[in-house]
Amino acid sequence: MAKKLVVGITQGDSNGIGYEVIIKAFSDERMLDLCTPVIYGSSKIFGFYRKQLHNIGQINTNVISNAREAHPKRVNILNCLPENVFVEPGLSTPDSAKAAIVSLEKGVGDLKEGNIDVLVTAPINKRAMNNEGFGFTGHTEYLKKAFGAEDVTMIMVSDQLKVGIVTSHIPLKDVPAALTQEKILKKLRAMKQSLERDFGIISPKIAVLGLNPHCGDGGLLGDEEQSVILPAINTANEEGILAFGPYSADGFFGLGNYSKFDATLAMYHDQGLAPFKAIAFESGVNYTAGLPAVRTSPDHGTAYEKAGKDEADPRSMISAIYTAMDIYRNREAYDGLQAGKMQVSLPDSTVRPKGGKIIE
Repeated sequence: MAKKLVVGITQGDSNGIGYEVIIKAFSDERMLDLCTPVIYGSSKIFGFYRKQLHNIGQINTNVISNAREAHPKRVNILNCLPENVFVEPGLSTPDSAKAAIVSLEKGVGDLKEGNIDVLVTAPINKRAMNNEGFGFTGHTEYLKKAFGAEDVTMIMVSDQLKVGIVTSHIPLKDVPAALTQEKILKKLRAMKQSLERDFGIISPKIAVLGLNPHCGDGGLLGDEEQSVILPAINTANEEGILAFGPYSADGFFGLGNYSKFDATLAMYHDQGLAPFKAIAFESGVNYTAGLPAVRTSPDHGTAYEKAGKDEADPRSMISAIYTAMDIYRNREAYDGLQAGKMQVSLPDSTVRPKGGKIIE
């Protein structure tokens, strides 16, 4: 029987919807049959938001000071915030930003030490946290530094599609200069490895999007497709990576062509996340590939406008918890195979094309 995983959950911004989606996720007692949750935050804040919610049954909680004290049949709350915490639902405040930083630091520390098996992070306000000295443009960048990872890739995950990003949290005006053949190639390598190890996909097929409208329209609207993206695809093919494209993003998503691939690599943040959230917002998950440990999060933000009003939808948080556990177990199985613990005959790889092709 597979061991019951300990799932660490950071509270995120205490004035956003983090606590609400966490509480709603664990209002179904069957969740405790699947995992042991450890929430990094405050039992007082948990109690405050619990009182704002209707049609929620009894939730058995357990206040702890160390993740190793977690009760397997309780929602464990690890108090890591000051006793005199103050909550202002819907407002971005220095206190809520500081609380998000403390919660994240404690959760990541326990993940690195092996006190929890996986980490799920509730939404944060990046600007507010940076005003308090956070120093990173998001969870992804913070986790890369914390784990000393050479490179990480943000992959948005749902049942319908998976979308990776070459350039993540940078201004749009800086994207063209940031795109290089080597950077695209590194992301394709990382996506292939993650799709195989984290998601159990054999010989994954990855679609690559262009940068410019209509993929540059033969150079009329830009030449990055010809000079940067296509050469990266061809090199990836030579390495045995099944990469295809580049594809014009509007037609690719509009015609549902993403369903023909195991994953899609977008050139910049909104090119990938806008269609992803339009297709799978309720159940989408943000996953950080390339870390030695597993971290996921819901695909939405703090949603201050819904905080404290019992309006937040917990489905993305629930999906983030499920996805984190699935990836953990997929890694165990994959690593076991690589270590020779099991002998499995894999099917032949799909015959790949000899060269890429720009598809407008």
